[in-house]
Amino acid sequence: MPARFRLTLAQLNPTTGAIAANCDRARAVWAEARAAGADMVALPESFVTGYQTQDLVMRPQFWRDAMQAIEALAADCADGPIMAIGGPWHDGHALFNAYYILSGGQIAHVVRKHHLPNETVFDEKRQFTPAPLQEPVQICPLLIGMPICEDAWHRDVAAQHASKGAEILLVPNGSPYYRNKMADRWAVGGGRARETGLPLIYLNMVGGQDDQAFDGGSFVIHPDGTRQAQMGQFDEEICHINLQKGADGWRAEVQAPAALPDEWEADYRAMVVSLSDYFAKTGFKKALLGLSGGIDSALVATIAADALGPENVRCVMLPSEYTAESSLEDARELAENLGCRYDFLPISGPRAAVTEALAPLFDGTTPDVTEENIQSRLRGLLLMALSNKFCEMLLTTGNKSEVAVGYATIYGDMAGGY
Repeated sequence: MPARFRLTLAQLNPTTGAIAANCDRARAVWAEARAAGADMVALPESFVTGYQTQDLVMRPQFWRDAMQAIEALAADCADGPIMAIGGPWHDGHALFNAYYILSGGQIAHVVRKHHLPNETVFDEKRQFTPAPLQEPVQICPLLIGMPICEDAWHRDVAAQHASKGAEILLVPNGSPYYRNKMADRWAVGGGRARETGLPLIYLNMVGGQDDQAFDGGSFVIHPDGTRQAQMGQFDEEICHINLQKGADGWRAEVQAPAALPDEWEADYRAMVVSLSDYFAKTGFKKALLGLSGGIDSALVATIAADALGPENVRCVMLPSEYTAESSLEDARELAENLGCRYDFLPISGPRAAVTEALAPLFDGTTPDVTEENIQSRLRGLLLMALSNKFCEMLLTTGNKSEVAVGYATIYGDMAGGY
């Protein structure tokens, strides 16, 4: 009878800072894995604290709370599958980005991250201490090497595990989305699998955290480049991977792959997930935005309706005497098609009042961009008043190109909470 091993992959969405809630999610998926007959359940990098915590993880009380919560989690999950879960670990001298192995009611092993990313959205070299190269961990019949996220993008960590007898590689991640990143992950994961001759299991989290979207897309890849399993992007998902030992070592049974979105759909899903989670994790329920009848605000309204539900989105048209009738019609029709509330709030009166108030000081000057920006800033003022009064977060509708070149009005169409 060939040796077999069942590994449950938990592609879940943690909340940054919500240690107790994240541990409750881990307990629930552990119970699901136990019911499915799993030998081990794996969760993503830094799942206990959420990712990224930024400087919060450097506070002694925070990492102490996380470590104590992991000890309690180990005690609660003693009778069942082994659990692998990410969280901070302090050895009394330094703080590490770590991956815990919980077995028999206690912390059996702590694997520490070697390569700390320190570019784009990452700042780990300031937050954590780089660990020396780690060794694989014996889990039931398997010796598992565990490069943590960035570790897998460098050859030395996987090579170290292979040289120490690892039979598979399990890579827990907190890997944020960018366009076509799945292809990069397949290339890197496939490269490590080919170089070591070992199957590689890539596990990522999902969800939004401030300006970052984590898209999941977890997979299993063999040394010959075949993907034996492919989980979806942007959605929470549980997948049970069956591994069997044969003449070529341990290999994963093939599973039907999830359908992945194309690059445009993936971009859109990233925006929807980011907005949805920003609201869910900050406690806001409703949104509003200024709807002009143009493309930018139309796209923001559509994203908001998909992320929050149209019943939770208020669209406000704030026309002046210069607003074209076609813009009024387009804005109203869009709100009706989406099923969002539509409010009509003309700014001609407030604009006239501001013009009158400034007239003595502007006397003798020629109208220019100043007068144009008054309209935008009046709209921002009125929208923020609605936001304050009804506790609805204002969404900014200016696009990145406009902001980059300065074609946006500060305190006007740049106003908003997200």
